[in-house]
Amino acid sequence: MATAKVTIKKGREKPIRNRHPWIFSGAVSTAANAVDGRLVTVVDYKDRFLARGYWNSKSQIQARILTWEDEAIDDAWWQRMLSRAWQSRAQYVADAGIPDSRACRVVNAENDYMPGLVLDRYGDCFVLQAQTLFIDRHKKKIADILQSHFDAEQVFERSDMDLRRQEGLHPSVGPLVGGPPPERFVLNEGALFHVDIVRGHKTGFYLDQRRNRQKLHDLVQSSASARDIDGPPSLLNLFSYSGGFAIAAQRDSDLRAVNVDSSRAALELAEKNFALNEYDKPSSAASAEHIQADSFDYLRFCVGEGARFDYVVLDPPKFARHKRQVARAARGYKDLNLNAFRLVKEGGYMMTFSCSGAISRDLFQKIVFAALADAGRQAQIVEQLSAAPDHPVALTFPEGQYLKGLLLRVY
Repeated sequence: MATAKVTIKKGREKPIRNRHPWIFSGAVSTAANAVDGRLVTVVDYKDRFLARGYWNSKSQIQARILTWEDEAIDDAWWQRMLSRAWQSRAQYVADAGIPDSRACRVVNAENDYMPGLVLDRYGDCFVLQAQTLFIDRHKKKIADILQSHFDAEQVFERSDMDLRRQEGLHPSVGPLVGGPPPERFVLNEGALFHVDIVRGHKTGFYLDQRRNRQKLHDLVQSSASARDIDGPPSLLNLFSYSGGFAIAAQRDSDLRAVNVDSSRAALELAEKNFALNEYDKPSSAASAEHIQADSFDYLRFCVGEGARFDYVVLDPPKFARHKRQVARAARGYKDLNLNAFRLVKEGGYMMTFSCSGAISRDLFQKIVFAALADAGRQAQIVEQLSAAPDHPVALTFPEGQYLKGLLLRVY
């Protein structure tokens, strides 16, 4: 049981009572015996119990809540919470009809009421991200529970995200349980993808975009009869990483894709995925270019060349990590979308995303609208896009809806 006590200022307890998991420094009155990376009990100004969580004075978010019940955070608590998260994913996998059910997000941090912990599964290997000091101190315990109760052959740590620096932590990558992860894990989403667990982005793959890749595939298929007679459909895939959207779109299609990324290693992985699906065989009509370039620059180049595409996908990295970065991020998103609108053929489609938690869905849509107006085009929202269902969002934690997107038909 936590002996340290964090007292909340009078009038600042409402978000906690409403079960928001973050407590910022401005809401804290006192922190008696609180030690960084250790449990604390949170009380109101009358010393009434509010929640139990963990503390880090080095972070702007000084306390993160684990439970709003007066209960122990022990091995049994961890096992119960991990089991609950796992069971919810098992139902999702069963309902979604995913070709490869061996890969999914198992724990989505605050959204699964385990702040600071991200856990993805690739076959028998679980990949763990410890984003905070408290989780870092408990990662071996979590790994042992995964081995003993979830039959994990390996638990591999990929704690190399920027967030750790705010917690006073250095990157940490390596095995926690078992040996190293499989050198070659191939994910089947209908299309096949190499997953680089050790060196790839995030935990090795963008599992959150699984449903949106399928949507693009379905859109290409449904649009096949209406496409231009002057050649195969074309896709510009910007910030392409391992070519996920292009590979999905090219399944059962003669689509011509252009993948653009600033990383040579990412493009080499995209080329491997193209070959893995045998799109490079003479029997395949699909084709792909893999171009190493800054996506902003390449967009401007295409505009200057008068290029046009049936489909454009914009899936940039996070532009805004904090509210103070929102204005600059908004300018970046507008620039990207402005030039992208200029490249879409009449009646073509654009998928545009933001994964910046500090950019709300409403603000993102306003930014895209401003870009559309400046481009002198018209567009319809065909669908609002978000992360796959194995990335749930806690209703009391709207910040958890980091991925937001729009599927647009452009005129």
